[in-house]
Amino acid sequence: MNLDLAPIASALDQAARKARALPQFSRHTPFNLEQAYQIQRASMAHRYADGERMIGLKLGFTSRAKMQQMGVDSLIWGWLTDAMLEEDGGQLNLDRYIHPRAEPELCFLTRRAIDRPLTQLEAVDYLEAVAPAIEIIDSRYEAFKFSLEDVVADNCSSAGLVVGPWSRDFSTLANAGVLMRLDGALVEAGSTAAILGHPLRSLVHASQLLARADISLPAGSLIMAGAATAAVALTPGAQLTVEINGYGECAFTCSGQAQGERS
Repeated sequence: MNLDLAPIASALDQAARKARALPQFSRHTPFNLEQAYQIQRASMAHRYADGERMIGLKLGFTSRAKMQQMGVDSLIWGWLTDAMLEEDGGQLNLDRYIHPRAEPELCFLTRRAIDRPLTQLEAVDYLEAVAPAIEIIDSRYEAFKFSLEDVVADNCSSAGLVVGPWSRDFSTLANAGVLMRLDGALVEAGSTAAILGHPLRSLVHASQLLARADISLPAGSLIMAGAATAAVALTPGAQLTVEINGYGECAFTCSGQAQGERS
């Protein structure tokens, strides 16, 4: 049976714009993973038509445990746009989100177009710089619950990002300490080794996924490598800081109130 994917893509686009949660589509309109990526592309097309510009991609399920939990053997991916960029050290307006959470990550900046599958030895030659980063994830589904297909269709919950200072030193990427603080209190601690054992493997996987989709990622693109720890929920007035040993820190302060927290 042919499934009309356009209404799902449009509904997800509107949910993100209006910060209003939706029921999971997979409960009443099942679709497969290939169709989920088709929905994702169609939903992002609405943003591009309204003037947003693609600036890179984000990777999900970059821990082996999460892959096993979701029953997959590959990463999932979504797109980043210029409208998702938030200022390092600035205010994050929670009014724009439903139930936002933050994850500490590394962000890569590419210096060459990624147009073929890369090996880990080649990966660093395609990078201009690396920075500590925070991804704001915000599922457009009620209660932050979804199937694999649902989350892929929803651009893998990508909602925002904050990027810290850039570095050209890639020598200690493999096992750099990661600390996330909320209002000065340590809430998560981990290592960049949690990102597939080495963050450069995210770049390798990204190149493979791009090649399968017959997509070339331009030089100057951002790649969010995946979460180094669990995510934390964001609340009004909270100050969140992420520090990655050897690479500095980035931060923001929350203002407003997420739509999911409103009565």
